[in-house]
Amino acid sequence: MARSASAMRGQILESALRLFAVHGFRGTSLQDIASDAGCSKASLLYHFAGKEKILTELLTPARDALATLLDRVAGLEGGRLVEETVVGYVDLTLRFRREIRLLFEDIAEMSCHQDLNVMELADGLLDALAGRSQRAPSRVAAWMVLGAVFITSATDDEVAPDEVLRAEMIRSALRTLDHTPS
Repeated sequence: MARSASAMRGQILESALRLFAVHGFRGTSLQDIASDAGCSKASLLYHFAGKEKILTELLTPARDALATLLDRVAGLEGGRLVEETVVGYVDLTLRFRREIRLLFEDIAEMSCHQDLNVMELADGLLDALAGRSQRAPSRVAAWMVLGAVFITSATDDEVAPDEVLRAEMIRSALRTLDHTPS
């Protein structure tokens, strides 16, 4: 029985995400994705114009979630801003772990991806983590949290159950930012 167009598209995306996570974006061919998805390369190209378009579609939900987080904290200030941003960022990275691993694989290339505005969003996240402070200690701590949460989420190491991992990531990030939770 033939799969619907949306089912085929979903299978292609799932296969691509899995293969990108294992072999990297550059190490995965369109033919690899098509074979894993159980379709022809021509069928894959009917749904997606190329690997870049697949990548964009895979990362767009995470990008949109980050943009939503930044919109949600835009009106906050001080400690509430920092706390809400940390909790939201940790939750986002845990929700999109496979996508984070994909970004981590080649951060330089992925951060320059034109359709995703990664650097603009990262700047907004950094600013919120720093509590909008321009002071060097706040900015350095924010960069450390941005990187540490990202790397921790990208690991395959099952350090702890997700709820423990989440709590420890939040606690450690707030401590790094010299923030005491309310």
